[in-house]
Amino acid sequence: MHRLRIFLLPALFALVLPVVLSAADSPFNGRWRLDKDHSTALDGWSDWDLLIQVDGSHVKFDYDMQWSSTKFSVSNVFDTAHSVTLPNFFRVEQRHMALYPAKGQSTPVRAEWLDNHRTLRIEADAPIEISQGNTTMRIYAEYRLLEGDHELVLIELHSSRPRPLVYRFTKVSTEK
Repeated sequence: MHRLRIFLLPALFALVLPVVLSAADSPFNGRWRLDKDHSTALDGWSDWDLLIQVDGSHVKFDYDMQWSSTKFSVSNVFDTAHSVTLPNFFRVEQRHMALYPAKGQSTPVRAEWLDNHRTLRIEADAPIEISQGNTTMRIYAEYRLLEGDHELVLIELHSSRPRPLVYRFTKVSTEK
């Protein structure tokens, strides 16, 4: 039994260590600032910072938005190991489009790493209120790291829009 432990412990360590190190060293970690000149119009907002923290299978997004002197911050935590249900799923366009979250309903969200952890895919079925009542808006989003890991592109497809939303971010090296 003792010999079995001697062999199993290093094998387990070898399997777990790469997962722990990849999360700690994820190039997604850090603060990202919207490049307005190379992005879809950010109607309703003047600035957008995105803080991303990868911790194992959890990926936390802090959305820091601003319009004039009005500041707004909200967080979403996704899990790439299983689906989550978020009571306050944030959509950047909801303020401008008047597609508000349906009261008392949560959004089922699925997240998955693609391209060897270079792309994070998020799919959500957001219950929303529209003038005709309630419906569900399907959202497909990909957060893609560009070569060099200093630029990030967010591509969103919404079932409520005929065209994708494309946002380009630059990594902020120091707190500004």
